[in-house]
Amino acid sequence: MDISRKDIDGGKPFDWGKTSSDYAKYRDIYPQAFYDKIIHRGLCIKGQRVLDLGTGTGVLPRNLYAYGAEWTGTDISENQIAQAKRLSRGMAINYIALPAESVDFPDGYFDVITACQCFWYFDHSKLMPKLFRMLKPGGSILILYMAWLPDADPVAGASEELVLKYSPRWSGAGEQMHPISIPSCYNAEFDLVYHEEYLLNVPFTRESWNGRMKACRGIGASLTGEEISRWEREHKELLARIAPEEFSVLHYGALAELRKRG
Repeated sequence: MDISRKDIDGGKPFDWGKTSSDYAKYRDIYPQAFYDKIIHRGLCIKGQRVLDLGTGTGVLPRNLYAYGAEWTGTDISENQIAQAKRLSRGMAINYIALPAESVDFPDGYFDVITACQCFWYFDHSKLMPKLFRMLKPGGSILILYMAWLPDADPVAGASEELVLKYSPRWSGAGEQMHPISIPSCYNAEFDLVYHEEYLLNVPFTRESWNGRMKACRGIGASLTGEEISRWEREHKELLARIAPEEFSVLHYGALAELRKRG
């Protein structure tokens, strides 16, 4: 399903379903420290019902499943949900393909609602009242993010330049460490009770980094097949020149916890 918004990539359409296979293979990359931050907040643990919006291939529910929460994951892309179900075989995770704004569960049904790497895609004027209604009193929205730092990491910077060569309007470039931005409409019903930003070194091989970059919005989710092939050939040549077979890329992680009043 194509998505197009003027504030994202200059309005260039993208569809995560186009890159679901690469997404499933190469974007399950969050280190344990990323998940530890969640558990240490007392979130997504045994005894809690959790809704993961924009679940993609189910990375968050799958990696936190062992901590005992009851998970539901939703995503606008049927292809992403198909991958999530495949990768979650043997796990009692409920996956549903539908937009976040169409999610509908009973009042007070969830203890926690998560959104990892996707919060800015939603229509918050429609979504916020639903999240407020579906959360228990004192329930939390947990917003999560991780990004490479192109100015601080030469491999990330060079790869990003090549993405921009093929997708010059890609708005994912130039990331710097900063707190997650929360739309002002949440101020009416939620309190920001915690946020944290921290550095992470994430290990890759040339193959896995190429796959990670290929599965980004500016390449796999928006280019034609021929454009992707040309980008990939050029990117592999670039990595052979500038990167060893195994290396780490400097990222930062960020989280923000909003708590429902009352």
